[in-house]
Amino acid sequence: MKKLTQLAAAVALTAGAVAATPAMAEVSASVGVASTYLWRGYDLGSGTPAISGDLSYSAAGFYTGIWGSSGDTSAGTEFDLYAGYGMEFESGFFFDLSVWNYVYPTGAGYTIDGETDIGDLTDVILSVGFGPVAFSYYQPVAGACGGEPSTGCSNSYNYYSVSGELGSFSATLGMHDDDGDDPMHLDVSYAYNDNLSFTFSQFVSDEPEGDDLKFVVSYSMPIE
Repeated sequence: MKKLTQLAAAVALTAGAVAATPAMAEVSASVGVASTYLWRGYDLGSGTPAISGDLSYSAAGFYTGIWGSSGDTSAGTEFDLYAGYGMEFESGFFFDLSVWNYVYPTGAGYTIDGETDIGDLTDVILSVGFGPVAFSYYQPVAGACGGEPSTGCSNSYNYYSVSGELGSFSATLGMHDDDGDDPMHLDVSYAYNDNLSFTFSQFVSDEPEGDDLKFVVSYSMPIE
């Protein structure tokens, strides 16, 4: 689930650049490591370093790919399969619509605060923005959070985020909307360069019990 708080806007911008040159197609790959697995404000890695890799294909605004991580200490190895379409206009407005499937082949899922069983699920994500600012809406459509009450996950669960960039700094304000339980978190990041970044994350409302300020160091590099 790594890309749900950061990459939706970035993918929209990337897809927009591709859409501006329809004949262009690109295959890209990357590998990365982080001091822990941060997901929507939650430390799913329990402070354990996470290794990840990504392989993607994009052409004329369309993109598809797979991302994998070792970092979820409760659900086990994770693979994200995704596909979408995005476009950026000359005015600076952009949009992106994508489908993400999260697969945990080595585990049955996990709980957050003893209640929400994530498990395997599918999200539809819509992102719209202008310039460096983006709003993203995440709607589960299948799996543990996609309308199966027996799993213990609320049918009404959604996630929203607003993100922005200023130079090397970026920030994301995200809210979990789960039938009256609406924890909100703030992530602030600094990109030292194209490879190394630092992130502080803290819940700012409806904080989970025992929540502390989280600090994550991430390093990634392209495979060429």
